[in-house]
Amino acid sequence: MKEPAHRALHPFGQIPTYEEGDLALFESGAIVLHIAEHHAGLLPEDANARARAIAWMFAAVNTMEPPALERETARLLEHDKPWTEQRLPMLEDRIRGRLGDLSARLGDADWLDGAFSAGDLMVLGVLFRLKPSGLQDEFPNLAAYLARGEARPAFKRAFDAQLAVFTGQPPTG
Repeated sequence: MKEPAHRALHPFGQIPTYEEGDLALFESGAIVLHIAEHHAGLLPEDANARARAIAWMFAAVNTMEPPALERETARLLEHDKPWTEQRLPMLEDRIRGRLGDLSARLGDADWLDGAFSAGDLMVLGVLFRLKPSGLQDEFPNLAAYLARGEARPAFKRAFDAQLAVFTGQPPTG
């Protein structure tokens, strides 16, 4: 990811990147927004509902994901540091706060704002990332929301394709 060819696509040498014809994008939110704008079903046609779906996309990457990433960093890269044992509960409490807010907003609805949208896709991505922690399981409606998202055929195809990239094996589906 740090090679010049990849850095030409992503200036920070990270993933994801997306290429379509002569367009190259980086950052998951920008990629999902681009795809959603060009493929029916991910953004509502109603202007207000569309704006709310985009707001949820921003909430996922700007409000929900940062504490989740901090927790991953502490667990994976700082596990040997003396402060990690004290820091993890603080980070998990911060995540619980975000999950509590999300849980209250979702309530007993299937999706965040009526029909499934790119906003749900991005929020579910954060919850999926948190899955090994079990934190979302403390909120039964969020665990059910994540299960609904994971059950979507497109999620299964995308996860299978991503797993194939990491394992070097062809997708099974």
